[in-house]
Amino acid sequence: MAEPKKLFIKTYGCQMNVYDSERMAEALGASGYVTTQSADDADMILLNTCHIREKAAEKVYSELGRFKALKAANPDLKIGVAGCVAQAEGAEIMRRQPLVDLVVGPQTYHRLPAMEAAVRAGARAVDTDFPQEDKFDHLPKGPRAMRGPSAFLTVQEGCDKFCAFCVVPYTRGAEVSRPVARVLAEAEDLVSRGVREITLLGQNVNAYHGDGAGGAWGLARLIRELARIEGLERIRFTTSHPNDMEDDLIAAHGDEPKLMPYLHLPVQSGSDRILKAMNRKHTAADYLRVIDRLRAARPDLLLSGDFIVGFPGETEADFQDTLALVRAVGYGQAYSFKYSARPGTPAAERAGVADDVASDRLARLQALLAQQQREIQEAMVGREVSVLLEKPGRMAGQMVGKSEYLHAVHVTDPRAKSGDIARVRIVESRPNSLAGVLV
Repeated sequence: MAEPKKLFIKTYGCQMNVYDSERMAEALGASGYVTTQSADDADMILLNTCHIREKAAEKVYSELGRFKALKAANPDLKIGVAGCVAQAEGAEIMRRQPLVDLVVGPQTYHRLPAMEAAVRAGARAVDTDFPQEDKFDHLPKGPRAMRGPSAFLTVQEGCDKFCAFCVVPYTRGAEVSRPVARVLAEAEDLVSRGVREITLLGQNVNAYHGDGAGGAWGLARLIRELARIEGLERIRFTTSHPNDMEDDLIAAHGDEPKLMPYLHLPVQSGSDRILKAMNRKHTAADYLRVIDRLRAARPDLLLSGDFIVGFPGETEADFQDTLALVRAVGYGQAYSFKYSARPGTPAAERAGVADDVASDRLARLQALLAQQQREIQEAMVGREVSVLLEKPGRMAGQMVGKSEYLHAVHVTDPRAKSGDIARVRIVESRPNSLAGVLV
């Protein structure tokens, strides 16, 4: 029997890429590959890239340069680039880095087995199409590899919003929603093998409009149907746009107990002038009204957000509007970055804010966000929360899991077992986690 080939995948960026990497591993599993945790003994290396962060493409080229020695030592080693950088710069990657054998975009990774066969035959392969067929239909139908009691499940891809700073519409394409039946079938398969929490993924997940019984279903109806699956105890979703937070989805936060009280809802800026320049199509007041309605439905909802500082044209007054919005909302978690231009996006043609000014604003924003996170975590001390225990911690007898509010919680107790949903009393707040004891 032939020894299996080894596949090493390095994943950058969002949860969608984590999901995609797992699907790519399954697709290549049909070609005789098993995953390995080290590039050193791999027969194929795949970099699943993200185009959101600053200088993303240059970081990919730097990573590829580190593989030159491996390729020299093993001429049969195949190297591929996948994901959003691959979609944006496929031909350029092949031109600049001869050691790359294949480039595959996020919409065509179901074609990887055929591409792998082509490169084994001596070809170099590039596929960055936006095909008509549903890539999910063409993936292996066998059970997914499991990594614990929680799992990601992609339900929607692409975005039609065209924010001025964002490459997603160009790298992931227009909004596409998976049919309800396929989502439910994948969820049931996950639960049958021990998954207790599912996070629904999409670049704009609350714009979900999948075909179901009676026509298109929204995200709220999908969540309510998923909640009927016996053994599925928790449901989350990310990432959302404020303009698609419809009435029934807001209501679901209050009346669907399996929908966890955590929501990532990016706003990017608190300045109406900058929001207009970003093409966000909402104002700060619009966003705050959505937050008020969500909290009316679920008063204990923990909110997370995204912020960009130093967007072209941002003044100190605009930045102060962002700080005011942050104070008004009170975020338990947040992601914040200095603006960096993405080639091909409208904002890339505009003059940016001076780097030292943007750095100063980012430091002030992050200090406020860190203070809010610390205060919210400290307020958890003494409370009882529900924790899905997922994996061993660093200390003997310690387990790490997630509370319903997505806080990482450490529990040291021999009774704590992976997959359990335990009542835990919080006894300590740490910089980015909580510690608790079983009740």
